[in-house]
Amino acid sequence: MKYKYTAINQKNQKKTGFLDAPTENEALNSLRNKGLVVQELVEAPNSDAPTSIMQMEIGGDYHKQKIKPKKLLMFLNQMALMMKAGINLSLAMEIMITTEKDKTMKKIMTEMNQDLYNGITMSQSMRKFKSFPSIIVSIVEAGEANGRLDTAFEQCALITKKDIALKGKLKSAFMYPIFLIVLIIVVVIVLCCFVLPTFTGVYDSFGADLPGLTKVVMGFSDFLIGYWWLLLLIVLAITVAFILLKKNSAEFAMKFAQFQMKIPLIGPIIRQSSLARFCRLMSTLTDAGIPIHRAMALSRDTVSNLFVRARITDVINDVQIGVPINEAMKKHPVFDAILVSMIRVGEESGMLGDSLYKMAELFESQTEESTQRLTDMMTPIMTVVIGVIVGFLVVSIILPMFGMYDVIGTSQS
Repeated sequence: MKYKYTAINQKNQKKTGFLDAPTENEALNSLRNKGLVVQELVEAPNSDAPTSIMQMEIGGDYHKQKIKPKKLLMFLNQMALMMKAGINLSLAMEIMITTEKDKTMKKIMTEMNQDLYNGITMSQSMRKFKSFPSIIVSIVEAGEANGRLDTAFEQCALITKKDIALKGKLKSAFMYPIFLIVLIIVVVIVLCCFVLPTFTGVYDSFGADLPGLTKVVMGFSDFLIGYWWLLLLIVLAITVAFILLKKNSAEFAMKFAQFQMKIPLIGPIIRQSSLARFCRLMSTLTDAGIPIHRAMALSRDTVSNLFVRARITDVINDVQIGVPINEAMKKHPVFDAILVSMIRVGEESGMLGDSLYKMAELFESQTEESTQRLTDMMTPIMTVVIGVIVGFLVVSIILPMFGMYDVIGTSQS
């Protein structure tokens, strides 16, 4: 089977290419043995394969389509319930197919059910679809090996639910500051483009000398009205350049990820949420019986911040040569001292999964507190900023009026 990969080499350069391997796991191991940090690994499309009628019906290859996280959670929850009730896999799939309304999900489950009848395991069938993350497939595979598919689906549902909740909190935390920033920009545009121009004619008719502050504000207003398209092009160019640099330059992407960690209020949220995700998945995978190296690699690949991911890669490299996890983590400040201590306790007591679970709960709690603190602090800060900007513009409008009174008084005398 051919896979397309995107990875970073030891010189911090981004590499893309194709690799032949029997399974995704072997492809990942092969790339890591070459010293590459895998960012993305997908099955390469077969250009010779004709598009099936089933694919045409839903407007594309459903093997490559993703489903919404809530839809995935519903699937995992239903499978867990039916497995616990003693219903066999094929019957469970048939029940879900008959009640499913989403076309893409129905096609996926139909093919999976056909695979089960053909002797293909659930995990092997799930691996064919991009809808199922590698970590979910690995847990199901472990459940098949130990005969506890019900527990495997339950674990998958739990981590998916936690992931949805964490992403929701982060989204709400960052959307509020963005909303306030947009509000400030809108206020400035309205004042400069619609309010200030109405006073320009008044000042000109009286022939009063404008203060320097008013001249600057009026000049900015004229520039904004006459050259708004230029500002828009500049913003667009900067945005496109940033996206291209981040996508094509591994060094720039890494420096930006490191910069994110240093932003006041926001940096701690990124670090805590990344460690919460890593610990949660590590706990689930180790409890599912997945080897520690594989569990760490799978958990690392779900972390979005490249700087944190790179530090986890350093830990994995040390662990592979026999260094305990806690000793490997101690070298990097991104890992809290309490996390290092708890992992040490888990390693020495043989309860690593339990220690990681407790740390995941702690980091998720810290993330929630940090996001709330960010929201609470942004409200007064942005209120003051809006007040200062509006006050600045109002003062620039009022100042010329004193000169106008002098002009009127002189003309009357």
